[in-house]
Amino acid sequence: MSTSSSTPPLGKYLASTEKKVRDKAIKNLSTFLSDSEDALPPPEMAKLWKGIFYCFWMSDKPLVQQALATELAELILTITSTPASLTFLDGFWETTVREWSGIDRLRIDKYYMLVRRFVNAGFRLLIRTGWDLEAVEEYNRILTREGGPLCPGDIKVPTSLIYHLADIYLQELDNAMSKPSTDSTTRPAPLCGLVSPFLTVASRTPISTTYNRIQTALLTPLLSELSSEDRPPVAKRVRLEPGASDGTYRHLLSNACASCGDQDKLDEPILRGRLLRQIFNAASDPETRGSNRRKMYDLWKDGGEADSDEA
Repeated sequence: MSTSSSTPPLGKYLASTEKKVRDKAIKNLSTFLSDSEDALPPPEMAKLWKGIFYCFWMSDKPLVQQALATELAELILTITSTPASLTFLDGFWETTVREWSGIDRLRIDKYYMLVRRFVNAGFRLLIRTGWDLEAVEEYNRILTREGGPLCPGDIKVPTSLIYHLADIYLQELDNAMSKPSTDSTTRPAPLCGLVSPFLTVASRTPISTTYNRIQTALLTPLLSELSSEDRPPVAKRVRLEPGASDGTYRHLLSNACASCGDQDKLDEPILRGRLLRQIFNAASDPETRGSNRRKMYDLWKDGGEADSDEA
Protein backbone atom coordinates (compact mmCIF):
# COMPACT_ATOMS: atom_id res chain seq x y z
CA MET A 1 0.00 0.00 0.00
CA SER A 2 1.33 3.41 -0.97
CA THR A 3 1.97 5.87 1.82
CA SER A 4 2.25 8.86 -0.51
CA SER A 5 0.70 12.03 0.88
CA SER A 6 -0.49 13.08 -2.58
CA THR A 7 -3.28 10.50 -2.74
CA PRO A 8 -5.49 8.95 -0.06
CA PRO A 9 -5.34 5.24 0.79
CA LEU A 10 -7.29 3.14 -1.69
CA GLY A 11 -10.71 1.93 -0.61
CA LYS A 12 -9.71 -1.71 -1.00
CA TYR A 13 -7.19 -1.31 1.84
CA LEU A 14 -9.68 0.48 4.08
CA ALA A 15 -12.21 -2.33 3.53
CA SER A 16 -9.70 -5.16 3.82
CA THR A 17 -10.67 -8.25 5.80
CA GLU A 18 -7.34 -7.92 7.64
CA LYS A 19 -7.51 -5.60 10.64
CA LYS A 20 -3.81 -4.74 10.41
CA VAL A 21 -4.27 -3.57 6.83
CA ARG A 22 -7.31 -1.47 7.78
CA ASP A 23 -5.49 0.07 10.75
CA LYS A 24 -2.52 1.02 8.59
CA ALA A 25 -4.84 2.51 5.97
CA ILE A 26 -6.55 4.69 8.60
CA LYS A 27 -3.19 5.95 9.88
CA ASN A 28 -2.09 6.76 6.34
CA LEU A 29 -5.40 8.51 5.75
CA SER A 30 -4.93 10.62 8.89
CA THR A 31 -1.46 11.64 7.69
CA PHE A 32 -2.78 12.43 4.23
CA LEU A 33 -5.63 14.59 5.56
CA SER A 34 -3.44 16.48 8.03
CA ASP A 35 -0.97 17.34 5.25
CA SER A 36 -3.61 18.45 2.75
CA GLU A 37 -5.31 21.85 2.66
CA ASP A 38 -7.51 21.08 -0.34
CA ALA A 39 -10.65 18.96 -0.45
CA LEU A 40 -10.71 15.91 -2.68
CA PRO A 41 -12.75 16.11 -5.90
CA PRO A 42 -16.27 14.64 -5.48
CA PRO A 43 -15.56 11.34 -7.29
CA GLU A 44 -12.45 10.73 -5.16
CA MET A 45 -14.27 11.70 -1.98
CA ALA A 46 -17.11 9.28 -2.79
CA LYS A 47 -14.66 6.41 -3.34
CA LEU A 48 -12.76 7.28 -0.17
CA TRP A 49 -15.91 7.35 1.94
CA LYS A 50 -17.19 4.08 0.59
CA GLY A 51 -13.93 2.53 1.73
CA ILE A 52 -14.19 4.17 5.16
CA PHE A 53 -17.81 3.05 5.54
CA TYR A 54 -16.88 -0.57 4.94
CA CYS A 55 -13.76 -0.24 7.07
CA PHE A 56 -16.16 0.40 9.94
CA TRP A 57 -18.44 -2.37 8.66
CA MET A 58 -15.63 -4.88 9.14
CA SER A 59 -14.97 -3.93 12.80
CA ASP A 60 -16.51 -6.70 14.88
CA LYS A 61 -15.77 -6.17 18.60
CA PRO A 62 -17.39 -3.49 20.79
CA LEU A 63 -14.15 -1.94 22.05
CA VAL A 64 -12.65 -1.99 18.56
CA GLN A 65 -15.83 -0.39 17.18
CA GLN A 66 -15.82 2.35 19.80
CA ALA A 67 -12.17 3.17 19.24
CA LEU A 68 -12.55 3.16 15.46
CA ALA A 69 -15.69 5.33 15.56
CA THR A 70 -13.80 7.91 17.61
CA GLU A 71 -10.73 7.72 15.37
CA LEU A 72 -12.80 8.21 12.22
CA ALA A 73 -14.74 11.16 13.64
CA GLU A 74 -11.51 12.82 14.78
CA LEU A 75 -10.35 12.87 11.15
CA ILE A 76 -12.63 15.90 10.71
CA LEU A 77 -10.48 17.82 13.18
CA THR A 78 -7.23 16.48 11.75
CA ILE A 79 -7.89 18.58 8.64
CA THR A 80 -6.65 22.12 9.21
CA SER A 81 -8.77 23.80 6.53
CA THR A 82 -12.39 24.39 7.59
CA PRO A 83 -13.81 24.13 4.02
CA ALA A 84 -11.94 20.85 3.51
CA SER A 85 -13.18 19.57 6.89
CA LEU A 86 -16.76 20.38 5.93
CA THR A 87 -16.33 18.68 2.56
CA PHE A 88 -15.07 15.58 4.35
CA LEU A 89 -18.10 15.73 6.68
CA ASP A 90 -20.35 16.11 3.66
CA GLY A 91 -18.89 12.89 2.27
CA PHE A 92 -19.73 11.12 5.53
CA TRP A 93 -23.39 12.16 5.45
CA GLU A 94 -23.84 11.45 1.76
CA THR A 95 -22.39 7.96 2.16
CA THR A 96 -24.32 7.27 5.36
CA VAL A 97 -27.66 8.21 3.79
CA ARG A 98 -26.91 6.17 0.67
CA GLU A 99 -25.74 3.04 2.49
CA TRP A 100 -28.05 3.15 5.54
CA SER A 101 -30.76 0.88 4.17
CA GLY A 102 -28.20 -1.88 3.63
CA ILE A 103 -27.12 -2.01 7.29
CA ASP A 104 -28.39 -5.19 8.95
CA ARG A 105 -29.85 -5.35 12.45
CA LEU A 106 -26.62 -6.80 13.89
CA ARG A 107 -24.62 -3.77 12.75
CA ILE A 108 -27.13 -0.93 13.12
CA ASP A 109 -26.21 -0.07 16.72
CA LYS A 110 -22.57 0.52 15.89
CA TYR A 111 -23.58 2.82 13.04
CA TYR A 112 -25.83 4.75 15.41
CA MET A 113 -22.71 5.17 17.55
CA LEU A 114 -20.68 6.31 14.53
CA VAL A 115 -23.30 8.93 13.70
CA ARG A 116 -23.20 10.19 17.29
CA ARG A 117 -19.40 10.54 17.12
CA PHE A 118 -19.59 12.50 13.86
CA VAL A 119 -22.30 14.83 15.15
CA ASN A 120 -20.09 15.61 18.13
CA ALA A 121 -16.99 16.14 15.98
CA GLY A 122 -18.96 18.39 13.63
CA PHE A 123 -19.93 20.64 16.52
CA ARG A 124 -16.35 20.74 17.78
CA LEU A 125 -15.27 21.82 14.32
CA LEU A 126 -17.75 24.71 14.44
CA ILE A 127 -16.50 25.64 17.92
CA ARG A 128 -12.97 25.69 16.47
CA THR A 129 -14.14 28.26 13.90
CA GLY A 130 -15.65 30.44 16.64
CA TRP A 131 -19.13 29.65 15.24
CA ASP A 132 -18.18 31.39 12.00
CA LEU A 133 -21.34 32.32 10.08
CA GLU A 134 -20.20 30.83 6.76
CA ALA A 135 -19.14 27.60 8.46
CA VAL A 136 -22.48 27.24 10.30
CA GLU A 137 -24.44 27.97 7.13
CA GLU A 138 -22.42 25.41 5.18
CA TYR A 139 -22.88 22.87 7.99
CA ASN A 140 -26.65 23.36 7.82
CA ARG A 141 -26.61 23.17 4.04
CA ILE A 142 -24.80 19.82 4.24
CA LEU A 143 -27.51 18.46 6.51
CA THR A 144 -30.47 19.73 4.49
CA ARG A 145 -29.30 19.43 0.89
CA GLU A 146 -30.47 16.57 -1.33
CA GLY A 147 -28.60 13.51 -0.10
CA GLY A 148 -28.20 14.99 3.38
CA PRO A 149 -29.73 13.36 6.47
CA LEU A 150 -32.21 16.19 7.11
CA CYS A 151 -33.37 16.89 3.54
CA PRO A 152 -37.15 17.25 3.87
CA GLY A 153 -37.95 16.41 0.25
CA ASP A 154 -35.62 13.43 -0.26
CA ILE A 155 -37.54 10.16 0.09
CA LYS A 156 -34.25 8.24 0.18
CA VAL A 157 -33.41 9.64 3.64
CA PRO A 158 -34.20 6.88 6.20
CA THR A 159 -36.62 8.02 8.89
CA SER A 160 -34.67 6.05 11.49
CA LEU A 161 -31.65 8.27 10.80
CA ILE A 162 -33.73 11.43 11.24
CA TYR A 163 -35.15 10.06 14.51
CA HIS A 164 -31.67 9.24 15.79
CA LEU A 165 -30.42 12.73 14.97
CA ALA A 166 -33.38 14.30 16.76
CA ASP A 167 -32.63 12.14 19.81
CA ILE A 168 -28.92 12.92 20.08
CA TYR A 169 -28.44 16.35 18.50
CA LEU A 170 -28.74 18.54 21.58
CA GLN A 171 -27.00 15.95 23.76
CA GLU A 172 -23.93 16.01 21.53
CA LEU A 173 -24.01 19.79 21.18
CA ASP A 174 -24.01 20.01 24.98
CA ASN A 175 -21.19 17.43 25.20
CA ALA A 176 -19.14 19.35 22.63
CA MET A 177 -19.64 22.57 24.61
CA SER A 178 -18.40 20.81 27.74
CA LYS A 179 -14.95 20.10 26.26
CA PRO A 180 -12.15 22.36 27.50
CA SER A 181 -11.21 24.94 24.89
CA THR A 182 -7.77 26.38 24.24
CA ASP A 183 -9.55 29.70 23.78
CA SER A 184 -10.79 31.04 27.11
CA THR A 185 -13.16 33.40 25.26
CA THR A 186 -15.20 30.76 23.44
CA ARG A 187 -18.07 32.47 21.66
CA PRO A 188 -21.62 31.46 22.55
CA ALA A 189 -23.28 28.77 20.44
CA PRO A 190 -25.89 30.11 17.98
CA LEU A 191 -28.69 27.85 19.20
CA CYS A 192 -31.47 28.99 16.89
CA GLY A 193 -29.21 28.70 13.88
CA LEU A 194 -28.15 25.19 14.85
CA VAL A 195 -31.69 23.84 15.26
CA SER A 196 -32.97 25.43 12.05
CA PRO A 197 -32.42 22.25 9.95
CA PHE A 198 -34.86 20.41 12.20
CA LEU A 199 -37.44 23.17 11.82
CA THR A 200 -37.09 22.82 8.06
CA VAL A 201 -37.78 19.09 8.29
CA ALA A 202 -40.59 19.56 10.82
CA SER A 203 -42.34 22.12 8.64
CA ARG A 204 -42.13 20.18 5.38
CA THR A 205 -42.13 16.48 6.16
CA PRO A 206 -45.19 14.58 4.90
CA ILE A 207 -44.72 11.96 7.63
CA SER A 208 -46.56 12.78 10.85
CA THR A 209 -44.38 10.48 12.97
CA THR A 210 -41.27 12.35 11.78
CA TYR A 211 -42.79 15.66 12.84
CA ASN A 212 -43.84 14.20 16.19
CA ARG A 213 -40.36 12.78 16.85
CA ILE A 214 -38.67 16.13 16.20
CA GLN A 215 -41.12 17.94 18.46
CA THR A 216 -41.03 15.44 21.34
CA ALA A 217 -37.31 14.60 21.20
CA LEU A 218 -35.85 18.02 20.45
CA LEU A 219 -38.14 21.06 20.42
CA THR A 220 -40.30 20.44 23.48
CA PRO A 221 -37.39 19.38 25.76
CA LEU A 222 -35.39 22.40 24.65
CA LEU A 223 -38.24 24.83 25.29
CA SER A 224 -38.84 23.18 28.65
CA GLU A 225 -35.19 23.49 29.60
CA LEU A 226 -35.17 27.13 28.57
CA SER A 227 -38.01 27.79 30.99
CA SER A 228 -36.57 28.76 34.37
CA GLU A 229 -39.73 27.78 36.26
CA ASP A 230 -39.36 24.95 38.76
CA ARG A 231 -35.90 24.03 37.53
CA PRO A 232 -33.23 23.27 40.14
CA PRO A 233 -29.91 25.13 39.91
CA VAL A 234 -27.07 23.42 38.09
CA ALA A 235 -25.15 22.70 41.30
CA LYS A 236 -28.03 20.64 42.70
CA ARG A 237 -28.62 18.45 39.66
CA VAL A 238 -27.63 14.83 39.60
CA ARG A 239 -23.99 14.23 38.69
CA LEU A 240 -23.29 11.69 35.99
CA GLU A 241 -20.15 10.02 34.77
CA PRO A 242 -17.88 12.13 32.54
CA GLY A 243 -19.22 12.54 29.01
CA ALA A 244 -22.78 11.54 29.92
CA SER A 245 -25.69 13.86 29.28
CA ASP A 246 -28.24 14.49 32.01
CA GLY A 247 -30.74 15.98 29.57
CA THR A 248 -30.36 19.51 30.96
CA TYR A 249 -27.98 20.91 28.31
CA ARG A 250 -26.30 22.93 31.07
CA HIS A 251 -23.03 23.48 29.18
CA LEU A 252 -24.89 24.66 26.09
CA LEU A 253 -27.35 26.96 27.82
CA SER A 254 -24.64 28.53 29.97
CA ASN A 255 -23.06 29.90 26.78
CA ALA A 256 -25.68 30.21 24.04
CA CYS A 257 -27.08 32.96 21.87
CA ALA A 258 -29.66 32.99 19.08
CA SER A 259 -27.57 33.53 15.95
CA CYS A 260 -24.00 33.92 14.77
CA GLY A 261 -24.41 37.70 14.79
CA ASP A 262 -24.87 37.77 18.56
CA GLN A 263 -21.66 38.59 20.40
CA ASP A 264 -22.81 37.76 23.92
CA LYS A 265 -24.71 34.92 25.54
CA LEU A 266 -28.43 35.45 26.09
CA ASP A 267 -30.42 34.78 29.22
CA GLU A 268 -32.59 31.70 28.92
CA PRO A 269 -35.99 33.51 28.87
CA ILE A 270 -34.81 35.72 26.01
CA LEU A 271 -33.34 32.75 24.16
CA ARG A 272 -36.61 30.89 24.63
CA GLY A 273 -38.49 33.82 23.12
CA ARG A 274 -36.15 33.83 20.11
CA LEU A 275 -36.70 30.12 19.58
CA LEU A 276 -40.48 30.51 19.82
CA ARG A 277 -40.32 33.29 17.27
CA GLN A 278 -38.29 31.04 14.99
CA ILE A 279 -40.92 28.30 15.32
CA PHE A 280 -43.62 30.85 14.49
CA ASN A 281 -41.71 32.03 11.41
CA ALA A 282 -41.20 28.44 10.23
CA ALA A 283 -44.92 27.76 10.67
CA SER A 284 -45.72 30.89 8.64
CA ASP A 285 -43.51 29.89 5.73
CA PRO A 286 -45.51 29.31 2.51
CA GLU A 287 -43.76 25.95 1.97
CA THR A 288 -44.88 24.59 5.35
CA ARG A 289 -47.43 21.78 5.07
CA GLY A 290 -50.87 22.60 6.45
CA SER A 291 -50.98 19.88 9.10
CA ASN A 292 -47.48 20.72 10.28
CA ARG A 293 -48.30 24.43 10.36
CA ARG A 294 -51.14 23.81 12.78
CA LYS A 295 -48.89 21.75 15.08
CA MET A 296 -46.15 24.37 15.03
CA TYR A 297 -48.60 27.16 15.81
CA ASP A 298 -49.89 25.07 18.71
CA LEU A 299 -46.33 24.61 19.96
CA TRP A 300 -45.76 28.35 19.72
CA LYS A 301 -48.98 29.12 21.58
CA ASP A 302 -48.24 26.52 24.26
CA GLY A 303 -44.87 28.18 24.76
CA GLY A 304 -46.61 31.46 25.56
CA GLU A 305 -47.21 34.22 23.07
CA ALA A 306 -45.83 36.73 25.57
CA ASP A 307 -42.52 34.87 25.58
CA SER A 308 -42.23 35.12 21.81
CA ASP A 309 -42.55 38.89 22.04
CA GLU A 310 -39.17 38.97 23.79
CA ALA A 311 -37.59 38.24 20.40
